[in-house]
Amino acid sequence: MNRVTASSTHMDGPLGPRSQRRRAGRGGESDSRKPWGPRMTGVLRRNSFILLLAAGFLLANALLAHWDPMSKSRRFYKDDFTKTLYHHQWDRSGPVFFGNSAVTGAYMEDRATHPLVEMGLSYGKLTDLQLILDQGLYTVEDQLVVGIDAHTMLDQLTTDPTYPWFKPWYQPYLYFYRSYLKDSCLEFVRNAWNGVKRGELDLHTYEPRWIDKELYFGRNTPEQLKADWDRYEKLFNWMTLADMQDNLDALDWVVAYARREQLPLKLVLMPLNPDPAYPQPAYWKPLKEHVLKTAQAAGVPVLDVSNTYAADKFHDLVHLNREDGAPQFTREVDAWLQSFASSSK
Repeated sequence: MNRVTASSTHMDGPLGPRSQRRRAGRGGESDSRKPWGPRMTGVLRRNSFILLLAAGFLLANALLAHWDPMSKSRRFYKDDFTKTLYHHQWDRSGPVFFGNSAVTGAYMEDRATHPLVEMGLSYGKLTDLQLILDQGLYTVEDQLVVGIDAHTMLDQLTTDPTYPWFKPWYQPYLYFYRSYLKDSCLEFVRNAWNGVKRGELDLHTYEPRWIDKELYFGRNTPEQLKADWDRYEKLFNWMTLADMQDNLDALDWVVAYARREQLPLKLVLMPLNPDPAYPQPAYWKPLKEHVLKTAQAAGVPVLDVSNTYAADKFHDLVHLNREDGAPQFTREVDAWLQSFASSSK
């Protein structure tokens, strides 16, 4: 009897096969023994709510990215690259004058005899140009002119993070532009609520975002110039060529790209304010020498106007004013470019 009892205990105990059969009978086969298909169905069923949320987010993100309100709607902030496209009917090809805000302020496209697309970008650098070309965001045709000033080559210079070439392919549109989307959504809710308080449904009122680039009128006071110089001295003027290596490499890349694509490339060393009260950064001379050496080795023409403009042509230390400096610069660049066309005839 004892043996039978022991055997019975062994067979019917917590680990016994009969217990396993009873448990299987209550809940079916254990997950580990189910076929892959039913197991996956169970996983999907248990996580259906989370999966539906994820699918909804991905669908909303895809629709928003297709619409691209950051470019197409005036409700949203616009970077300088988008402004360039906007003012050229969204055409993504043509001859280009690339640079930073110094180019924006100096080159008057509407006054040029043979105008280039003014692609001056706020805090634009050579690394930006490399990414634009490498990612196929713009096709430069016939002519690429690159303006280089005291700040175009600084690796550590913070640029506009919303430029499209900074968006990783895997990053959701909603996340990449989250700050500006939030700002515009809050404005939408605020205006709608104000409409409700007036007894109406207002879904259309908004403040159109600025679509023009910053231009530079008049001349800053000596106090303003000194404040600018002090700021540059603290942020940038201590730098050396070692702090520009990424952009020096980008210059080499652009030169190689232009040669490969048989694209005429020219460089302009942009004007700097010659007022002796505000000395040019120490790195500017070796940077110029490096650029000139690179250009000479590659057979790239250079227009050096960095020291040829009087102080009264400037708005500040690096931007020509719109009244006097920019028209003179545009005429000079226009004549320089025209000289190449004349010599080829």
